[in-house]
Amino acid sequence: MTQLPARPAPDISTPPPIATRAFTEPQAAVDALREIYDASVGFLCDSFDRVLESSDTSQRYRAFYPEAAIHTAGHARVDSRLSFGFVPGPGHYATTITRPELFNDYLVQQFEQLLRNHGQPIEVGVSQTPMPLHFALPEGTYVDGALAEKLDKPLRDIFDVPDLEATDDRIVNGNFVPQPGAPLPLGPFTAQRVDYSLLRLAHYTATSPRHFQNFVLFTNYQFYVDEFCAMARMLMEDGGRGYESFVEPGNLVTRAGQSEPETGLAPPRLPQMPAYHLKRADASGITMINIGVGPSNAKTITDHVAVLRPHAWLMLGHCAGLRNTQALGDYVLAHAYVREDHVLDADLPAWVPIPPLAEVQVALEKAVADVTGLSGYDLKRVMRTGTVATIDNRNWELRDQTEPVERLSMSRAIALDMESATIAANGYRLRVPYGTLLCVSDKPLHGELKLPGMATEFYKRQVSQHLEIGIRAMQSLSEMPVERLHSRKLRSFFETAFQ
Repeated sequence: MTQLPARPAPDISTPPPIATRAFTEPQAAVDALREIYDASVGFLCDSFDRVLESSDTSQRYRAFYPEAAIHTAGHARVDSRLSFGFVPGPGHYATTITRPELFNDYLVQQFEQLLRNHGQPIEVGVSQTPMPLHFALPEGTYVDGALAEKLDKPLRDIFDVPDLEATDDRIVNGNFVPQPGAPLPLGPFTAQRVDYSLLRLAHYTATSPRHFQNFVLFTNYQFYVDEFCAMARMLMEDGGRGYESFVEPGNLVTRAGQSEPETGLAPPRLPQMPAYHLKRADASGITMINIGVGPSNAKTITDHVAVLRPHAWLMLGHCAGLRNTQALGDYVLAHAYVREDHVLDADLPAWVPIPPLAEVQVALEKAVADVTGLSGYDLKRVMRTGTVATIDNRNWELRDQTEPVERLSMSRAIALDMESATIAANGYRLRVPYGTLLCVSDKPLHGELKLPGMATEFYKRQVSQHLEIGIRAMQSLSEMPVERLHSRKLRSFFETAFQ
């Protein structure tokens, strides 16, 4: 057998090395992460431009994500009320970091907790995880495919591309197994997983991730978005009242004191799940996303919003009332869920209970009382607390109703929709505080279906009030300490230190 000569390995060009450093000041650690990140991004972008311009494919180019790590030699004595900010035991913990400028405040908070609880410095250096070219290019970059086609090699033979091994949810799902000698995870997501979701968010919502706020409202009706936009524009014209700007799809930015957007370009058509951001300087404002209909959209968008580590998300939409005592326009505050959406079965089995979170439940109930003017026993006139069933078959009524109705009755469900349990369950899985407040728009078991004329009058009467309740609840949650809002109910036996 003739032995073929070994192919020479291509030269690999990398950025100049940056030594690992230790920090006891959180912002200094984040600044060091940014230095490494910017160097890697700049190197890849400059190299890409040169390759396209020269068509020289003789070299391979590689840069790496920055990494934050901590070494602990003993078990920390921490405040047991905390749900995050500490590692479970002695060892070496690390996480790759992307977009440190976007996550500056989040990283500072995580580092502050680690330094307080463990007294060990944060180590910042260059990781061994390559940065894909796709994730290094600036937001909105357009690459001329004709230029890439002129190269005599595929781009993946010149630059690193996204690696599915580094973009999954094994850490946050609790089934990550580190390699022998490798560090334990410090954060719930790898840098590549975060970068992947940041690109998806821009695609699905037509707004940049930098506009997202820490309190997110999901809705399944455009009526709520229309009302939210009208309210936000009025706030901007009136000086903002604590909000600094309002952002719409296409990154249209209307600043406080203005009546028209001063930057951005409206998209030719709305994206699949458009997002709208009522922004505050500290990101404690409100983002609203119209997720449309169905559990697939609900899971898709929450998978991606979760990497931004919001402080709470709520489902604010319509549902079918299942009890004859309910009236159109009544509110349903979910305290349990029947999960027949099936989109999370592989990640979070349906037998896992999704508990109500006290802080969110109290904020929602108080908001309903404040807006309706009712309290105590009288509040039961317009709101019921109970189980919400979420299904993946919008036309379940067309089946033989005996079996589904029996199941719904057995579960004591009082409302039915297609998104709420998915959003709550993914909040539970991804450690994002969640809640649900629905409004009864039809009663299919009792002959009250959605009809055009009825719906118009109903929406005019209820949408504004329902939205105001959701916004008030979010404002109440934003006033709570972050440590209190992130419930210990969401933490498993072995958790990452980052929330």
